[in-house]
Amino acid sequence: MPGRSALLVIAPERFRDEELAEPRRALEAAGHHVTVASTRPGRARGMLGAEVAIERTISGPGPDPDLLVIVGGSGSPDHLWDSEPLRNLVARMHAAGKPLGAICLSPPVLARAGVLNGVRATTWPEPRAILELKRGGATYVEQPVVRDGGIVTADGPNAAAEFGGVLVTLLEQ
Repeated sequence: MPGRSALLVIAPERFRDEELAEPRRALEAAGHHVTVASTRPGRARGMLGAEVAIERTISGPGPDPDLLVIVGGSGSPDHLWDSEPLRNLVARMHAAGKPLGAICLSPPVLARAGVLNGVRATTWPEPRAILELKRGGATYVEQPVVRDGGIVTADGPNAAAEFGGVLVTLLEQ
C-alpha cells in the first residue's frame, strides 16, 4: 500500500542522525510520506551534526499517521521519555491497531505509554533503558531488531537500516 503516512519523532537536540536517516530513506523509497515531528518547533540537531527542520510538533494539529516511529539518541531520555503528548499519541495509535517503532534509547517511551506489556522488545543496552522496558512489562531481548506483532524495536544506530526495512514491511501489511 504505497502512499501511507509515517511520523518520525525526534528529540529537538541529540537525536541519532542515522536512526532518522535510514528509516526515512527506506519509507520514502517505498513511496510513503514521512513527516518529522518533535516536542517543539524549529530545527533539531543530531548527535553527529545533522540539522533537520521540524515539520510539526507532537501535540500540534494533524491527523494520526499510519505508522509512528520514535528515533533514539542521547536526547531521547531528556526530551521524549516524559512527553505526555507523545505517550498519548503512542497509546492512541496502539489502541487503533496501528504499527509502532522505536530505536536506541526510545523504546522506553513505548513502555511508559503502556504498550509493551507482554511484548518482546529491545533497546540500547543501557541499564536504565532496560529497566524501563521491564517496568513496562516487556521481555527484553538482546538482538538488533525485534518485531512483536505491530511493534518493532531496535537497539541502536548499527541496526538503523534493518529497522527501516522492517518498518516498511510492517506498514505495508
